[in-house]
Amino acid sequence: MAKHSNKKYNDLGLGTKATSGSYRALNKDGSFNVVKTNIPFFARLNFYHWLVNMSWLQFFGVVFLSYFLINLIFGYLYYSIGVAHLTGIRASNKSEEFQEAFFFSSQTITTLGYGRVAPVGTLANVVTAFESMLGLLSFALATGLLYGRFSKPTARLRYSKTGVIAPYQQINAFMFRVINPHDNHLMELEVTVTLTVRKPESELRDFYLLDLERSNVVFLPSVWTIVHPIDKSSPLYGLNKEEVIAKDIEFIIMIKSFDESFSQTVYSRSSYKGSELKWGKKFTYIIEHTAHGISVDVGRLDETETAALNE
Repeated sequence: MAKHSNKKYNDLGLGTKATSGSYRALNKDGSFNVVKTNIPFFARLNFYHWLVNMSWLQFFGVVFLSYFLINLIFGYLYYSIGVAHLTGIRASNKSEEFQEAFFFSSQTITTLGYGRVAPVGTLANVVTAFESMLGLLSFALATGLLYGRFSKPTARLRYSKTGVIAPYQQINAFMFRVINPHDNHLMELEVTVTLTVRKPESELRDFYLLDLERSNVVFLPSVWTIVHPIDKSSPLYGLNKEEVIAKDIEFIIMIKSFDESFSQTVYSRSSYKGSELKWGKKFTYIIEHTAHGISVDVGRLDETETAALNE
């Protein structure tokens, strides 16, 4: 077991001063609970980051909405110029004329061009040429964003919903579990667990880098239970459940690993608040050894059972 220390440090970039009352620095999904204000509108804009990090449903929604709006604008331009400047139009009323112009725009922006409808006159051809160029640039951009989303490496680790305070050897320990539910192979995993504690009668906070039973593993084909022994050098030593909650304790976790599929280093973050700990519980063993190998029941990752704590 590693040698323990009670070293305080503050290099997380979160600051030592808390907001009023309790707060969470790191959300369960790994995002920071930080809101930046008084930033000029254009300084906040980061379209690439926004488009690459949004959900797939939102991404395709933005793509299809953009495609529709662009064709709506150019369809209106062709309609405003006059359908007389578009050959092959088959329409008996204004609504059908606009519909024909809209679908001509969709054929132009994709450079598809079925040939039935074609522009006539300088103005119509100028708009068509501009839309064709815009279409080439837009689809190239969409393709690049799509590739960027697919090629972005992420460590989609799954953490147990709660941590536990469980018996460990002759003492107790803080524990949580993590597993990689996907088929990609993660190697050379390293974990750091930082404890943040609000000082008594103060808005300032202390940060402690917790010593772990094991801070790295070579592979993660199964489940990993990460353990911080609560010995006399631990900042958790002597604290009970009520004191942990009163001190607004938060465990901030960061895991670094090498993703074999992408050949890149990836990171994963999560956290546990003091209220998310189960006391006098231990994680249920979810590994089964069969004739064909090792079976891990991922659906039971959060399962716990009662275990008497050591005095």
